[in-house]
Amino acid sequence: MLAGSVLSVIAIAATAVNAANLGNPIFQQGQFSQQVYDGYNLLKHFGGNGPYTDGVGHGIDRNPPAQCEVDQVILIHRHGERWPDPSVAEGMIAAYKKILNTNLTLTGSLGFLNSWESFLDTPSLWAEETYSGPYAGLLNGFRRGVDYRARYGHLWNGESIPIFSSGYERIIETARRFGLGFFGYNYTDSAYLNIIPETADQGANSLTPVCYTESSTTTYGLSNFTQFASAASRLNAENKGLNLNASDVYNLMLLAPFELNGRPFSPWTDVFTLDEWVAFGYYNDLGYYYGGGGPGINTSAAIGAVYANATLTLLNQGPSVGKLFFNFCHDTNITPILTALGLFVPDKPMPVNYIKHDSIYKSTNFVPMGGHLVLERLSCNATSEHEAGTYVRTVVNEVVIPREDCQDGPGFSCPLANYTQTLNETLPDFRTACQVPEDYPQYLSFFWDFNQTNALNFQKGPIPYQLGATTWNDQPLGS
Repeated sequence: MLAGSVLSVIAIAATAVNAANLGNPIFQQGQFSQQVYDGYNLLKHFGGNGPYTDGVGHGIDRNPPAQCEVDQVILIHRHGERWPDPSVAEGMIAAYKKILNTNLTLTGSLGFLNSWESFLDTPSLWAEETYSGPYAGLLNGFRRGVDYRARYGHLWNGESIPIFSSGYERIIETARRFGLGFFGYNYTDSAYLNIIPETADQGANSLTPVCYTESSTTTYGLSNFTQFASAASRLNAENKGLNLNASDVYNLMLLAPFELNGRPFSPWTDVFTLDEWVAFGYYNDLGYYYGGGGPGINTSAAIGAVYANATLTLLNQGPSVGKLFFNFCHDTNITPILTALGLFVPDKPMPVNYIKHDSIYKSTNFVPMGGHLVLERLSCNATSEHEAGTYVRTVVNEVVIPREDCQDGPGFSCPLANYTQTLNETLPDFRTACQVPEDYPQYLSFFWDFNQTNALNFQKGPIPYQLGATTWNDQPLGS
């Protein structure tokens, strides 16, 4: 009887195990989620207008390979989240007032406007970085500095190092907040904030170089995509008398990302369907590809070659000339660099009459607010798979982006020698291609010849209204 009882218990236990293996709910949840929501996150469809998001990864560890150590870092960073520029704000306000001027008691998707408070009532803040909400631009810069102190702090020994900012107030403020985050209490004495004017006579010695030759153009418009007109028809049907058009819809959609830049929540996100947001994101991608320093413009690679060539020299000179180079600029100064480096360049031009959903050129993956590009120089020991040596790794928005033409190093990095050869063979000559005037600087030199002063580390006086650039002495042009 005892033996039979034991066998019965074993049989019952085995039955329970078998049942569980067949999906019985008593078993634990699987190790990995089978749901991935990137494509449903509206932040991924805001183009360069909305809060920062990390890029879409490829399964490559963000940390350096075990046998390698980062010995030099070169960062270029867009300003943090901000309010819209005046020209953009005016279009948004015009579309919003078009609704208000009907004096309708709104229902349906726009019903929230009966009590909504606009964030565009203070023109003096337009174009400035936001300072409130979870996506605040000033917080973005500070947080990145804190994160990079944890990641790259081993490269800083307490010596004073330069930070380079292009001459626009929101760029300068991001650089300052980054410095505070990275250096902490030592920021006052350990950083040399250098402000590089955004003026044409800087030539190649600039974070914002320009071409003096004519750029190619490609024509397209909102009418190429039916989603904008369809949204207008839907909203007009909900509230008779609105008479919105596709252009109004686009301007109203802009309210969502810019409101989120300074507030925790925007009801505008719920006004439009996911299909409409996908079209909005793609339309913004086209704006970068064909008009914002992307590979669809004939001059982009030449402009980006300025920074690509200068950083190539730094990488070959190595940490003896500097271990940390922190640079800050606009989104359309980063996109030409990506083009020059051959990153996010589609095999074929982006179509302008339909949405290419699998395009690799998605601006939210490389230039959202606070978007950034990092070049890491790796010093690696030998393993059974790789030789000891120096390698280069590219990181965009915290995602390692391997080069298609060179990824045989540790962690899919590229040997510095191969990286150098590739860029020497592919980078155009900025001076020739862009016809730089002979009396303008012909090379980027501030990495090696920078001001060793901390006089500009903090804001001097009230923040100026941003209608123009800022000079080296932190004063608006013409002041």
